[in-house]
Amino acid sequence: MNYNVAVVGCTGMVGRKFLQVLEERNFPIKNLYLYASAKSSGKVLKFKDVDFTVEELNEENVKNKKIDIALFSAGAGVSLKFAPVFSKYGAVVVDNSSAWRMDEKVPLVVPEVNPEDIEWNSGIIANPNCSTIQAVVAIKPLYDKYGIKRIVYSTYQAVSGAGMGGYNDLIEGYKGNPPKKFPYPIAGNILPHIDVFMDNGYTKEEMKMINETRKILHDDALKITATTARVPVAYGHSESINIEFKKNFNIEDIFKLYGEYDGIILKDDVENLVYPMPLDSAGKDEVFVGRIRRDFSLESGINLWVVADNIRKGAATNAVQIAECIIKNER
Repeated sequence: MNYNVAVVGCTGMVGRKFLQVLEERNFPIKNLYLYASAKSSGKVLKFKDVDFTVEELNEENVKNKKIDIALFSAGAGVSLKFAPVFSKYGAVVVDNSSAWRMDEKVPLVVPEVNPEDIEWNSGIIANPNCSTIQAVVAIKPLYDKYGIKRIVYSTYQAVSGAGMGGYNDLIEGYKGNPPKKFPYPIAGNILPHIDVFMDNGYTKEEMKMINETRKILHDDALKITATTARVPVAYGHSESINIEFKKNFNIEDIFKLYGEYDGIILKDDVENLVYPMPLDSAGKDEVFVGRIRRDFSLESGINLWVVADNIRKGAATNAVQIAECIIKNER
């Protein structure tokens, strides 16, 4: 069976990646509809060597299309307004913005972690934050086997996580031009500041990781803290994750768990300088894990280094994987 699929925000960085991943994974599409703002209406994008014209996003252009699945990456404001519109006309929306992530009635899904939550959707499914996605993929097998008391996140996030504006700031910064997206130069610099600062001193990005991890793992009591930073890397988020377990563990069992877990590539051979790096993850859909070592300051703790392509697994691929789960559940 083939499906009518819409991509909302199709001209953006993630929107274009949606199209690439849909094509690569040969998603069963009957009709494809591309939506963007009025200024992008009329643009032509290719999909499987066929030209598709971008339509303006409005209800009139949606209501008679019989869309089955809509992939959104157009910002929280657009999602809040239009995801219910698509849902009203029968589509299941997979939304990449922050709009619906913490809504109790909307599942927040990473297919390798909690695919069962897709089943209770009411027409909208949220795609988690990019940094959260790769983290929970790495954490899930450990959580299931040992239980977790506490997590400490420290992230090193690529500029593409801030869209084309962030990417351009890096490129132009190396040419000596001032930043337009970030408050300070990112070329040759690190900004310990992603999204806005909250009243508690954390950034919104840090609170996203804390709250989203709890929701995905269904564990509101889980203790988590986070520091997120923007680094001068084009693609690929890196994360140092420190975990305190409820049970004791053997380090050899950790390696075995990761070697067998779907969606993870284990890269850990320090004698030969093998460990995950952003360059490894570029263009890949898996989460890379390495630098696995016991935290000797805790009775039962571990350190991990986790890397993934933030535009693919951190956004587009995860959304398409959710769509694949949707159609699998219907069969």
